[in-house]
Amino acid sequence: MPIFRLSDRVSFPPPHFAAHNGLLAIGGDLSETRLLLAYRMGIFPWFSPDDPILWWSPDPRLVLYPEEINISRRLRRTISKGDFQVTSDTVFDQVIAQCAQVRLENGEETWLIDEMISAYTRLHEMGYAHSIETWHNGELAGGLYGVSLGGVFFGESMFTRISNASKIALIALCEYLRDRLFDLVDCQVATSHLKRLGAREIPRKLFLKQLEDSMNRPTARGRWAVHLKWS
Repeated sequence: MPIFRLSDRVSFPPPHFAAHNGLLAIGGDLSETRLLLAYRMGIFPWFSPDDPILWWSPDPRLVLYPEEINISRRLRRTISKGDFQVTSDTVFDQVIAQCAQVRLENGEETWLIDEMISAYTRLHEMGYAHSIETWHNGELAGGLYGVSLGGVFFGESMFTRISNASKIALIALCEYLRDRLFDLVDCQVATSHLKRLGAREIPRKLFLKQLEDSMNRPTARGRWAVHLKWS
């Protein structure tokens, strides 16, 4: 499959034209309009600091249905102790910065360069991007952020400073989404960590069909109020 080069016009080729590795297009920008269109079409940006902007639509797609979140007995006991608290949209800037910082501290590359951080911060200010924060003894211990459109939460990144902190953020998010009848969390590509929590791979064709249906629902913009029910 060819890799499409984007122009200044805000548009994307159909995602089923993506290469075998999921790469669909190159170029364009990270404007709010282009990012929101990308997510609505099942496309997301992901690129290294020295690369041009790359746009992806992998097949298969890793998704987590909120009602299928897997909570181990040990994690249930940890939550029931009440040592962790969960909030949302209170320190978005810190969450996205920590998602990048933890990767660098672990000797890993990060796609969360300044340009990406600025783009998602703008989406947060517009009410589309949200952060879920886990606190321990008053300190930010972990969290995640992503984009909400229609009935889908597009998970972007997560981090943890204390064991289980990011898992607890994801559990609280799934409780919140399940109560509001969201359809799924888009986890993009497979990781063993997310699979253990209940995520599973589905064909891109099925993902795009579910995405199309979900985009017919209204988007819950603005600040969210996510809490951990068991704390």
